Amino acid sequence: MALRQMKYMGCVAAMLVGGLGAASPSDATERLVVHPGQSIQRAVDRAKPGDTVIIRPGLYRESVVIRKSRLRLVGAGPKTVIGPTGKRAGNMCAKAGNGICVIGAAGRPLRDVSIRSLTVKGFKKTGVWASGTDRLAVRHVHARNNGVWGIAQEKSVRGLFRDNVVTGNGDSGIFLANTVKEEGGATDTRGAAVTENYLARNRVGITVRRVRNLVVAHNTITGNCAGVFVVGDESRPRAGALSVRNNTVVKNNKYCPANPRLPFLQGSGIVLTGAEKTLVRRNLVRDNVGKSPLSGGIVLFHSFVKATNQHNLIIDNLVLHNKPVDLADRDPKGKGNRFIDNICRTSQPPGLCRRQEAHEAQPSSIGE
Repeated sequence: MALRQMKYMGCVAAMLVGGLGAASPSDATERLVVHPGQSIQRAVDRAKPGDTVIIRPGLYRESVVIRKSRLRLVGAGPKTVIGPTGKRAGNMCAKAGNGICVIGAAGRPLRDVSIRSLTVKGFKKTGVWASGTDRLAVRHVHARNNGVWGIAQEKSVRGLFRDNVVTGNGDSGIFLANTVKEEGGATDTRGAAVTENYLARNRVGITVRRVRNLVVAHNTITGNCAGVFVVGDESRPRAGALSVRNNTVVKNNKYCPANPRLPFLQGSGIVLTGAEKTLVRRNLVRDNVGKSPLSGGIVLFHSFVKATNQHNLIIDNLVLHNKPVDLADRDPKGKGNRFIDNICRTSQPPGLCRRQEAHEAQPSSIGE
């Protein structure tokens, strides 16, 4: 028995020496630490796929480009701050007016990049911008006071945007789209998730434009001009086939002037324009007040190219004290849209509030 065990151990040792089952030096991961006064980009350039770049508390005036899969960029919380340099020179991310850029090549998406626990603020365009990614994760990021979007992504799948604080951005706090500068059918995001974020004082809290197969859930959205926009048009496949559920959408009463695509915004809770097969369920939508054509608690409206809403389901929402109405179907040519068991008091046209109750349900009951 002892001889047999010795032969077995000898075989195992030979396999390990030969490299079977052993990690090669190139597979080893590394933690690269960046201190104030040092360059984040330099550490990212040195890093290998699988490495973690740790950014200590401080102000870093630079833009950062990530072009490697399986890279983790981790700050020390809100006190790790990335801001613009104020100079014209810089990398492609800085020249575009963005803070952090995660960029994949055509046909070769970057996979499993993670950005976590830092602040990105004051950039001319976007705090965190991503294009061509698979399973990008953005968590515990404070994105504030950027000129266009706080956190934005295009041409990407399976993204996770969770536990972020996104405030004071010029357009949408969180923006997911098929493509930004091109037309085309809606992208299947293969289960992207926008969850448990806090969004305030943006033009729109969350916009999902020409995308499918994702969830927007458990977010707190307040103090914006509009809460949630689901946007489609005449392209095929159509936008929609997604879920907006269990969100708290209250007092989005900031005024934002009109732009070439939309009228002025104020007092819009959840708006569907040109979408199909979207589930809007168990949201708390209240105290959104305005006089825009898009004002109201939950609103269906044709898209800016007159594409209609089709086969959307608005069910089991608590929608109260929104003006001019709690529920509005302002898309008379839309087909198959249903309003079922929503607690509300006013609607356009009348009769959409299937359950009108004198008492108000507690907000906690919405999330159960």
